[in-house]
Amino acid sequence: MSIANNLQHFLDKLPSHVDLVAVSKTKPLEDLQEAYDAGQRIFGENKIQEMAGKWEALPKDIQWHMIGHVQTNKVKYMIPFVSLIHSVDRIKLLKEIEKQAKAHDRIVDVLLQVKIAREETKYGMPLQEATALLSGDELQNFPHVRVVGLMGMASFTDEPEQVAAEFAMLEGLYERFRESKNLNTLSMGMSGDYKIAIAHGSTMIRVGSAIFGARNY
Repeated sequence: MSIANNLQHFLDKLPSHVDLVAVSKTKPLEDLQEAYDAGQRIFGENKIQEMAGKWEALPKDIQWHMIGHVQTNKVKYMIPFVSLIHSVDRIKLLKEIEKQAKAHDRIVDVLLQVKIAREETKYGMPLQEATALLSGDELQNFPHVRVVGLMGMASFTDEPEQVAAEFAMLEGLYERFRESKNLNTLSMGMSGDYKIAIAHGSTMIRVGSAIFGARNY
């Protein structure tokens, strides 16, 4: 199937309240253009400089989402154009986004990445730390950063019960603060587990290989 057909196949199955982020990391411009021509407007990248190059080359109505781990020294390269940063996992990063957003006179939308997986390799704030941040007043110190939701990655496992439990944990945190903090985005679910994520309240899924095919490294 072509990229356009894969994309349409996905969109036809998605509930209307769930946004699809096409994970385009490592993919060439022509693949992104094909997805764009088929109607896709949200693309997710995990390397800031690769995303910046694609932003320069592709239509300007694309929403660029940063979904990978962010190094603070590279934040400045994406702040002029990024639509949503999924992977805010520490206060130091919030401070750098605030600094760069202020310099560009922007308010940048972000998600707090919470560690829900058992795997040590997964990034994210510990649940207690994220809860404390949402419970307190510290976010008021970042007027140029708007926390609009949460993001989490489940364990890479063949046990759907474990994946469901991890997503349910993040859903619980999201529901606890959704109204008081004006949260509107719960980013959970990828090609292999998006159905479980949607069943647990996900409003945004991140899908790469099921749209673009196997990744090129």
